[in-house]
Amino acid sequence: MFSASVKYLQILDENGKIDQALFPVELDDNKIIEMYRYMNFARAVDAKVLSMQRQGRAVTYAPLVGEEATQVGSGYAMRQNDFFVPTFRQHALFFMRGLPLESFIISARGFEDGNANSKQINGTSEVVPVASQLPHAVGIAYAKKFNKEDSAVIAYVGDGGTSEGDFYEAINFAGRFKVPLVIIIENNQWAISVPRSAQTAAKTLAQKAIAAGIAGIQVDGNDVIAVYKATKDAIENAKNGPTLIEAITYRMSMHTTADDPTKYRPESDVESWKPKDPILRVRKYLLAKNAWNNELENNMRDEQSKIIDEAVAKAEEFKVDPKKMFENIYSFMPEVLREEEDDAMASNFWQGEV
Repeated sequence: MFSASVKYLQILDENGKIDQALFPVELDDNKIIEMYRYMNFARAVDAKVLSMQRQGRAVTYAPLVGEEATQVGSGYAMRQNDFFVPTFRQHALFFMRGLPLESFIISARGFEDGNANSKQINGTSEVVPVASQLPHAVGIAYAKKFNKEDSAVIAYVGDGGTSEGDFYEAINFAGRFKVPLVIIIENNQWAISVPRSAQTAAKTLAQKAIAAGIAGIQVDGNDVIAVYKATKDAIENAKNGPTLIEAITYRMSMHTTADDPTKYRPESDVESWKPKDPILRVRKYLLAKNAWNNELENNMRDEQSKIIDEAVAKAEEFKVDPKKMFENIYSFMPEVLREEEDDAMASNFWQGEV
């Protein structure tokens, strides 16, 4: 008779207390401070872009507030040669992988030019269709295995995405061919207005790995250290096959700026998650170790605010080149597209300065 279980991992609790037996030995205070800075930077950028969108200076935006640990913990575990495939909310990963902040803001303002950096960051652009990126991620991982590269693919999906056929097809193929893939379910409890409880009868989302014959684990997604460890372990094991990680977190803001969560979500639900804040628990840990103080906190905030303001200024000076609409689509331009470009140029299709 077959039986299985799903392990749950938490290392840093909401009071800032560490489970020393599980703590990764390679993480010293300096590295935790670095992750803390990334998390704060991601939240600060998030607030800025949200403000810009409300002012008409940016397009529809998906806030990440509350989910910083899931993104920073997994991003910190990645090696330079690893490849990532995000959804539409993994903004922190782009900063961590070296995308200039002004490029991210150019994209947030609606210009695709900001996304044309996949080779630089070793990842794909953010995508809006739900779970459609997962078969792509499996294909990329299969290619890496075929080419015998020492590289893993880290792909992201929301809890809503696990209800899509693309998700099941991806994990089934990944398990059958043992590709070097890590799928992280950013379970923030809501698929727009649909709660996690209304999506599946499964007790966990991590157990979906069992049917695909792959490793699965559930972690506290607000614990940056646990997410780091689970991702690092999965990357190290990727040569043997894929891993599915369910990160339990909470979407503290709206699904996107086109959404009003007060229409379907009680405020008491949000309030109950505030003490579990991923940034607050790291700060408690660092303060208890005398590795952080108010002066360092204020200096960090001032420094990050300056960086963000400078990036916004650069992004708002950006002038779009209409010719770019023909570029960054294919690895090489097919003849039919080149003919369209030639016709557009000959007819002065943009009709003046844009």
